[in-house]
Amino acid sequence: MSAKEKLKVLVVDDEPSILMPLEFLMRKNGYQVYIARNGTEAMESVDKERPDVVLLDIMMPDVDGYEVCRHIRGQENMNGAKVIFMSAKTKDADIKKGYDVGADLYIPKPFSTRFLMEKIKELTQS
Repeated sequence: MSAKEKLKVLVVDDEPSILMPLEFLMRKNGYQVYIARNGTEAMESVDKERPDVVLLDIMMPDVDGYEVCRHIRGQENMNGAKVIFMSAKTKDADIKKGYDVGADLYIPKPFSTRFLMEKIKELTQS
């Protein structure tokens, strides 16, 4: 991917204290960033922008992250998209469900931004 073709990253979280720093971090790392504050916005953004990477919270007020992930996996034009769950839900069953609905990675909150950036690079360079 050339420098001109910026990876599109969609950050989905209902917590501004998580959303804003992640948006800043992604921009700083040269990504084209879209944000969604809930599951409905996330699905609209997926359909419109077709992001390469989706950083996805699970617990949101309207549509949860699992449902958003199912939506992404149901779109033919989103086959190559990487979905990374970021969640405070750390029970084995929650993590398994995340992978079952199609996540590429499940990162428990809190996490280090350096770890997140490494994982995004790994997933998008493969």
